[in-house]
Amino acid sequence: MNENQKKLTVIDGETLMDTRLEPTKFCIDTLLPQGITILGGAPKIGKSWWVLDLCVRIAKGENLWNMQTSKGTTLYLCLEDTLRRVQERLSLITDDVPSNAFFATSAHTLAEGLCDEIRMFVKEHPDTVLVVIDTFQIVRNCGADISYGNDYNEIRLMKKLADELNISLLLVHHLRKQGDSDPLNKLSGTTGIVGAVDSVFVLDKSKRNENIATLICTGRDIEHRQLELRFSSKDCVWELVSDSREQPEKLLPLEMESLVQFMKEKEIFVGGNSEFVEEFNTTKDCEFTAKGFKQMMNRYRYDLEALGVHYKDYRSNGTRLLEVKYIPPSFEISDESAVSDATNSV
Repeated sequence: MNENQKKLTVIDGETLMDTRLEPTKFCIDTLLPQGITILGGAPKIGKSWWVLDLCVRIAKGENLWNMQTSKGTTLYLCLEDTLRRVQERLSLITDDVPSNAFFATSAHTLAEGLCDEIRMFVKEHPDTVLVVIDTFQIVRNCGADISYGNDYNEIRLMKKLADELNISLLLVHHLRKQGDSDPLNKLSGTTGIVGAVDSVFVLDKSKRNENIATLICTGRDIEHRQLELRFSSKDCVWELVSDSREQPEKLLPLEMESLVQFMKEKEIFVGGNSEFVEEFNTTKDCEFTAKGFKQMMNRYRYDLEALGVHYKDYRSNGTRLLEVKYIPPSFEISDESAVSDATNSV
């Protein structure tokens, strides 16, 4: 083999499993891991308010929504703002801005040397834990190439930087103008962007309340979750309303979330499908049709069962009946006969 010929660096499975590797570090415990994350949101929805508050809290080492942060230097490249606007916003958020929270309203593009600028900053501030680029579009290479490959390569370049510096790099990005049922598909650009990042956050108008936004989070090192947030006009920060990590039913559509709550209260129902939906509508002040509601139940059947709602259809004396029962997910069955009984009963 030619000495100059490249060779793969490999490791065998046994050695890999015996190697002590550092666990994933988090800038915000369970939410924002080390690596590259992209935050998408509609214009004026409040993305910049959130990342500004985030930078200050992390620099102080303050908790965010009852989650611990890793205290350290933060750098916020607020490239769509002026220093005056940043100052005004900071004065509304807090009266105590720490000296290890840094801000810049201009930076070079990726082609002009942005990565080297960030490297130099981290070299001067070795305790840096978070760098935010708001918005990512401003620092991108201004060419005509809008392909999957170009999107992927630009993100990979920034991911390599985040991994090299052991920091969390958060890119603020725009959403498409056209809607999509999947929030992650709303991010502007090709799927190369989502495919290359470690985590994706989308701040979207809530499906439950127009005055509340939903932060959808997913990634390689975090579990899928949805956080409902309310923007406080008093101090201009996002407050946590609910977290699907503590309330898994929040991951379901509103109708199915309401069904879980309905069955927790009712515990068991036996009767016709129309009767069931009529009672649900009356209790929850809804107007669902029996057919449409049952179709939705079928679609989310396994999710409902994971949350304790079990149901089955059967005939009795020529009448078609629906039996719905709530069994708490923590319910423990001691033996096989009990399993059979529990299964048959629902």
